[in-house]
Amino acid sequence: MKFIPRPAVFVALTITLLAGYPFVPEDPAVTLAKKIKYVDRALESYVSSGKIAGAVALVLMDGDPLYERAVGWRDREAKVPMDQQTIFRIASMTKAIASAAVLILAEERQLSLRDEVSKYIPAYATTHVAVREANSTEVTIVPAKTPITIHHLLTHTAGISYGTQPEVAELYRAADMGLALGSPWNISGKNETICETMEKLAKLPFVSQPGEGWVYGYATDILGCVIEKVSGKSLDEFIRKRITDPLGMHDTHFFLPLKDRSRLAVVYGSKKVVKNGKETQEYAAERQFADGPYVYGPRKNFSGGAGLVSTARDYSRFLEMIRNGGIFEGKRILKPETVKLMTTAQTGGGPTSVRGMGFSYGFETTERAGANGPEAAGSYGWIGAYGTFYRVDPQQGLTIILMTQMLPNQTDIRDRFWHEIYKALAGRRSFR
Repeated sequence: MKFIPRPAVFVALTITLLAGYPFVPEDPAVTLAKKIKYVDRALESYVSSGKIAGAVALVLMDGDPLYERAVGWRDREAKVPMDQQTIFRIASMTKAIASAAVLILAEERQLSLRDEVSKYIPAYATTHVAVREANSTEVTIVPAKTPITIHHLLTHTAGISYGTQPEVAELYRAADMGLALGSPWNISGKNETICETMEKLAKLPFVSQPGEGWVYGYATDILGCVIEKVSGKSLDEFIRKRITDPLGMHDTHFFLPLKDRSRLAVVYGSKKVVKNGKETQEYAAERQFADGPYVYGPRKNFSGGAGLVSTARDYSRFLEMIRNGGIFEGKRILKPETVKLMTTAQTGGGPTSVRGMGFSYGFETTERAGANGPEAAGSYGWIGAYGTFYRVDPQQGLTIILMTQMLPNQTDIRDRFWHEIYKALAGRRSFR
């Protein structure tokens, strides 16, 4: 049989033989290592330019570390370097864990996703919606057309916001909610339980009728109260016993143990750079605060929507459990069919108007290739207000996490890092 080499190989062989050198294909591992250096440079550039103080990045492929790097400073002014043991306020990354807790109770038939919330929190039997009149600043408060259900809360279609919209902002401020709490409107510092806060919330008007649109807000905090009512345990205890302890997430807490205080990253914020006495379009990281309610305070309000602190490694264990169909290191947390619900769009809405994107019971989802950059259909993820980010691409076996502490964050580090990882993997044979 006559062997006919493929054109690319033939050309390479011809060139190398003519040059007098043997042809040696480049080792894929070496090629990947070279490309990964561009990821390093990208992260380091944000630190060296002063845009961020520091970050921790972790990428797993099929559960194995592909990339793990800490850059910059946990506390820039004190010269404490960032490392993989650094603890971050993960804010809305809490929501996926609280959603998983609800689904555990649903698996055990202790609640149904179609249950009305008022079954567990009677204050939600009658709710109201603020409606702005067309071409007017006048606002009318009207009764909700339908009851709010557990499904509405899981998908953020209950019409419940963080109370920052003009039609409700002052009402929420007067009730010590929304803008009264400061960005990101977190309730962890309140000297009352989550159920006490959520019962008060029921008296305030919401901004959309239940089931009529995607509205981001306190919905998952209400679910936190539901979990307490159904389980008879505090949200902290339930999540610890059913999720974080079994997964070995020993650095994930609602309130940080004081012995770990020094591991908590300082929060910085993007501030415009002033040159020659004038503001520019450039931003630099400015120190905001080091502690907050996660360290000191009442430690009473377990916020299912924004209350957890964690590390990149810890959170990756939760995400790997989801990617593996509900099991991790032999510990089953959820059934495979439940994980399917968590990772498949349950509403056509979502935080963007991009076709092919949706929202499930806990995650933003990518329903078709090309809808969200380089990731494959079936991918999912979310962000946290302090600058944390994750995406899971099951088709490629990827779990991608980036942790910073920036509020507000005017950098594009999240998208830059994410795209650099995909560029580094492009063409790799094991990258399916």
